[in-house]
Amino acid sequence: MRKASVLIDCDFAIGHTDPRLFGAFVEHLGRCVYGGIYEPGHPTADEKGFRKDVLALVKELGPTLIRYPGGNFVSGYNWEDGVGPPTTRPVRLDLAWFSTEPNSFGTNEFMDWCRAAAVEPMMAVNLGTRGGDAARNLVEYCNHPGGTAWSDLRRAHGWDKPHDVKLWCLGNEMDGPWQMEHKSAAAYGAVAREAAKMMRWVDPTIALAACGSSGRNMPTFGQWEDTVLEHTFDHVDYISLHTYLNNYKQDTASFLASADLMDSFIDEVVALADAVAAKRRSGKRLMLSFDEWNVWYRTRRNRADRVKEGWPVAPPILEEIYTMEDALAFGGACISLLNHADRVKVACLAQLVNVIAPIMTETGGGAWRQTIFFPFAHMSRFGRGRVLRTQVESETYDSSYYDPRGTQDQVFAIPNVPYLKIAAVAQDGGGLSLFLLNRDLKQEIEVSVTARGFALLSVGERLELRHDDLKATNTRNAPGRIKPAPLQSVALDGERLQATLKPASWNVIHLTAS
Repeated sequence: MRKASVLIDCDFAIGHTDPRLFGAFVEHLGRCVYGGIYEPGHPTADEKGFRKDVLALVKELGPTLIRYPGGNFVSGYNWEDGVGPPTTRPVRLDLAWFSTEPNSFGTNEFMDWCRAAAVEPMMAVNLGTRGGDAARNLVEYCNHPGGTAWSDLRRAHGWDKPHDVKLWCLGNEMDGPWQMEHKSAAAYGAVAREAAKMMRWVDPTIALAACGSSGRNMPTFGQWEDTVLEHTFDHVDYISLHTYLNNYKQDTASFLASADLMDSFIDEVVALADAVAAKRRSGKRLMLSFDEWNVWYRTRRNRADRVKEGWPVAPPILEEIYTMEDALAFGGACISLLNHADRVKVACLAQLVNVIAPIMTETGGGAWRQTIFFPFAHMSRFGRGRVLRTQVESETYDSSYYDPRGTQDQVFAIPNVPYLKIAAVAQDGGGLSLFLLNRDLKQEIEVSVTARGFALLSVGERLELRHDDLKATNTRNAPGRIKPAPLQSVALDGERLQATLKPASWNVIHLTAS
């Protein structure tokens, strides 16, 4: 059995978790919208066509924010196609996913769905095939009360009150050659700056996120952020970053270490943003929007495969089936996000339903939780508060991580990976939540946690997610194969907590103030 010790002090905090840290993502991609959140005629559908079984699972999952409508989709999207009477909306070819877009679900339907799900909308504007003019018109349509052409058009469409969208993305992954109207950093920075100016002139209360690198291994990483922020620094609040973890090499130990590269990516983007501030002698500190993150690698598709499939409506694509192993790597990513709560203020799990998602549905049938559902739900439920610094003593291992995204295959060394990865969050009411990942595939870890400066604590909920078969999944016919169970070996004596974590396990211990 391995041993690890952790020291926590309630006075030493990293930062407060922003409610927007627990976001997710809905794109017009595959069955995320059609057959996912929206399926008129489904036995559980309400009068608006929203699947109530999906809504119930979304509320259990606990996202606070939903990014929409893309993703790659947004770089060719005319938002005007998705408003007005559905019977008059144009049907379009979607070049992002080689699908046919019926536009029967659009901006107003999304706002209604957000209200039904009790989440905040985060809207992206098309800075691929369009620019600042279309972007400022969408802000006016969504947020202006009335008396102008676009706001009165919204009212004529049946939504009298403004949607009051406060958070906006200035395009999506514009550094990627796969993007429609892919741009250089200078070209994107210029159009994003002008769009931001006009959008803020329409509504000065909005917050804006500029596109950073869509991956740490992009050949332009670093230079992209520097150039884009030279253009946009004074006009935006966030710089975005995206990461998808993979196990292409079928190396579980390295896969579970990959979340540590998220830590490096975040630290590097923070340094890049602060360098731009330093050159300006500015005290402004940009926050980070990690608005796409997940495990994804099995269902990636190339352009030739998409073309062969024709132009279907809502095809079943990118429907990653998640394993127990995936849930562990995913849990590591949750811990990485929490441990950067001082600068990562927005994060969006990509995506929400069916497409690389925690929730799966059968068209006309049921819905169920994938393995990654549970770490996210735990993070959202127990991760609100002050993230504390943790001093960890744990045995380590060396790893390497293969990532093919970019212009060439890359291997990143990850030395000295602690077997124990942990985040600690102090709640405002005096409680303390511990998120613990045992990355040892064979041995238990006996963890000793000293929590100093807290009032008397007692053990509340204690949860463990694990399975003897790391390739096990939840399916339509076996939706409960993998689910949380009580963590058995937990003892608390004053400020000292002892817990034994089983091999390859995700664990949550919630201590309540007595």
